[in-house]
Amino acid sequence: MPLNIVAIQGSVRPGNYTAKALAVVVDELRGRPNVHCDVVDPAAMHLPFPGQGDSADAEALAQHVRDAAGVILATPEYHGSLSSVMKLVLENLGFPSALAGKPVALLGVAAGQIGAIKSLEQLRSVCSHVGAIVLPGPVSVANVRGLFDEEGRCTDEKVERQIRGVATTLLDYIERAVCPAIALEHMVREGAGRSS
Repeated sequence: MPLNIVAIQGSVRPGNYTAKALAVVVDELRGRPNVHCDVVDPAAMHLPFPGQGDSADAEALAQHVRDAAGVILATPEYHGSLSSVMKLVLENLGFPSALAGKPVALLGVAAGQIGAIKSLEQLRSVCSHVGAIVLPGPVSVANVRGLFDEEGRCTDEKVERQIRGVATTLLDYIERAVCPAIALEHMVREGAGRSS
């Protein structure tokens, strides 16, 4: 059974750099055996504002995240904060949040020289508040507008390695922390079944 990862992009602008950076992470994930990665594009969904009811897209998104072994959240930095699109995604993951107990890796992009540090700090805070296991080592990509060619390929090898590290950080955590716990639980349940 493949390991299911959900990658969520936090921008809906056509040709956005968040999607380009996230595509590098997804490429790394899809190059691994037994890993399946779905990309969530909020531009293709109807996600209501808080207090405006539910939608089929929001319910499907929350279930998709619940079923995932891990989640990657990618956001641009707008005005020193995470995007409103990413915040809307988080608001539509229910209460308690579908992120509760999930390992989450973070990726941020920004046009400026200091990168997406502020947006990643805020995203980490929100995710931790709803119970996600936010992994260390979020990746902040600075000067993003000069890092991708017309085909969407990253033109800086060092930055590309850092971006791909989002995938490896998440997979390493799942392999070292989550999989042994699942195996242990399975062994305990089998043992309990034999003793009854």
